[in-house]
Amino acid sequence: MVGTIIINSVAPIRICDNGGWTDTWFAEHGKIFNIGVYPYVEAQIEVYPSNARDERIVLHAENFGDRYAIHAQDAKHEWVRHPLLEAAIEYVGVPDDLAVQISIYSEAPAGCSTGTSAAVSVALIGALDRLTSGRRTPLEVAYAAHRVETEMLGYQSGIQDQLCAAYGGINFIEMFQYPHAAVSPIHVPNAIWWELERRLALIFLGRSHSSSAVHEMVIRHLEDAGPDCRQLEDLRRTPELSRDAIYAGDFEALGQAMVSNTEAQRRLHPDLISKDAQQVIDIAREHGALGWKMNGAGGEGGSLTLLSGSSMSARRAMMREIEETNPLYQNIPIYLSRYGLRVWTLQNHD
Repeated sequence: MVGTIIINSVAPIRICDNGGWTDTWFAEHGKIFNIGVYPYVEAQIEVYPSNARDERIVLHAENFGDRYAIHAQDAKHEWVRHPLLEAAIEYVGVPDDLAVQISIYSEAPAGCSTGTSAAVSVALIGALDRLTSGRRTPLEVAYAAHRVETEMLGYQSGIQDQLCAAYGGINFIEMFQYPHAAVSPIHVPNAIWWELERRLALIFLGRSHSSSAVHEMVIRHLEDAGPDCRQLEDLRRTPELSRDAIYAGDFEALGQAMVSNTEAQRRLHPDLISKDAQQVIDIAREHGALGWKMNGAGGEGGSLTLLSGSSMSARRAMMREIEETNPLYQNIPIYLSRYGLRVWTLQNHD
């Protein structure tokens, strides 16, 4: 049996997060530049009358091949199988007179350090929001997704990933007091947009990124150093440089900002730029790349954003050498996302 109503939603992932680490509780205030890209996260909710299904809430985590019923009265505060999804469902809730099957799918590899978990939360909360009265704005969806991660699950999470998933596009984010921020979308002529899209590349290092003891040590150090310490100030400078470079169509200046941010990450702790990441950086430099950014907080696994020079053939040669150097390295095709969270509802006639 197929649902009488189908709710679809998509949200982009995030790359090139210059200024990351300054969007955190211990930084208190910060500036971040990031870019929303496809592949996106998809959520779909099939909606039925509550008496039409044996189980009222069924979750299908498609990437994991996992489908199971959620019993809210048993699961509260005991999210085990897919905590992020289960907590988001509890946060928004499903009206008692409805039964749903909720499917989640991401084309981006798990642990890619591109804000995928935030995009999952934003897409899911945006879709669930259609089941209730009233409508959350993109900003409200982003804050709700952040609360699920930090307050309900107790995870360490900055704010930028959720905001990028909600707004899409190229963003300059100013967090004036954690977690409150102003988002300024950066609008540029098509020629700059298309050229940026052509030059950017997302390289997955073949291993899922996860928080580590290195991250906990860095957090403790930054907490002790205070919100205005030099390390955080170095990171806060790169977003404005990135923003100004994009407006000017100056790709060399954008690349310099990316490199400066990566070196600022390295100064936080040398292990934030892994050996795999450094190998890719060295190859990119040899092929004339203008910039490179370790996505997310850095550390083992995850991914890098690369910004190539103007030569298309040099870019292709760079990609070939990266993938030939290590079979685990993977070029993930990306497209700049002109939109953030999108949600639409269909009457099902299948």
